[in-house]
Amino acid sequence: MRIGIEAQRIFRKNKHGMDYVVLEEIRELQKIDTRNEYFVFVAPGEDKCLEDSKNVHILEIGGDFYPLWEQVTLLKAANELNLDMLHCTSNTAPIRCKIPLILTLHDIIFLEPRDKTNKSFYQNMGWFYRRLVVPRILKKCKRIITVSNFEKNNIMSKLDIPQERITMIYNGYNQWFKPVEDTYQVYKKYIDSSGYFFFLGNTDPKKNTERTLIAYSKYLEKSDIKRKLLMADLGKTYLNSIIERNHIENIIHRIVIAGYIGNKDLPYIYNNAFAFLYTSLRESFGIPLLEAMACGTPVITSNTSSMPEIGGPDAILINPEDPDEIAEMMLQLERDDTFYQQQKKMGPIRAQYFSWQQTAEQLLNLYESVYKRNALSK
Repeated sequence: MRIGIEAQRIFRKNKHGMDYVVLEEIRELQKIDTRNEYFVFVAPGEDKCLEDSKNVHILEIGGDFYPLWEQVTLLKAANELNLDMLHCTSNTAPIRCKIPLILTLHDIIFLEPRDKTNKSFYQNMGWFYRRLVVPRILKKCKRIITVSNFEKNNIMSKLDIPQERITMIYNGYNQWFKPVEDTYQVYKKYIDSSGYFFFLGNTDPKKNTERTLIAYSKYLEKSDIKRKLLMADLGKTYLNSIIERNHIENIIHRIVIAGYIGNKDLPYIYNNAFAFLYTSLRESFGIPLLEAMACGTPVITSNTSSMPEIGGPDAILINPEDPDEIAEMMLQLERDDTFYQQQKKMGPIRAQYFSWQQTAEQLLNLYESVYKRNALSK
């Protein structure tokens, strides 16, 4: 097979969820498949995190604004390679693509009610772009991939997709997420002491940053220890607006803003955290949830969308819209050592159900299935 894989953003320095998913899938495919030929389309960037191998070719094409890159630059490059299929990995694909198409549709948040308070140009542009493109390409897709049973059922229900056209393939996590010692040299770059709460909040409304900070304020009011809160990906202006709006000035001197934390540093951050707050309103999978559990860090997560599915039957589940409930669980972890130790032991056991190798094996099986079906239809 000659397989094209869209991986536009993986060479950028500050990667995020979907970037890591396709990056790890390609790395594992390089290990397990030496028979088929792969053409990986990326935009130029400074982090050359993938290299060519005998049957995997990394093609840097263009550097355009994403919609133009996908609809014009990617399509032109793919059409020149006589591909048997093109796998687009980040929710959208070229509308005029005539190559047999596989689409990873991580979620359909773009179809759900939009938070009009979101001022992020990048997030709003992505929302409009998906609403424009996805309905136009779904009928062309030979197979749609999504990343949890929750999202599979959601897509089938809301988009009227037959079950035989959609496949669920779980994401994995990197094996360097595990209990480790001698972590001071790394975590001290971000915070001066261990035993903090860790939260990956940002301006995306689904990350539930405002309610989580209100919960932290309530925790500080009742806690004798008053642990610090380490946060990533949040600007001070946005943080201050939340503090002023909710009159939670007591959190100001207990919060540490770290900015972007590289993936290689995250295991050390998790290992030194007292607990990880993964209090999103909605996630299609939730890789950080897995990463923290694999490190043996207790996680407080939400009882919505895919998080109960990924966290498993023993996960700590809270209503993410209730700051009081979040705060009470933070206090319970702090006050009940038996409960805390149970959660530390549970996490690595649960994480063993997921791996990038398993993800890649299932993906390769899907490629072979699509290829055989196309051959039979000719």
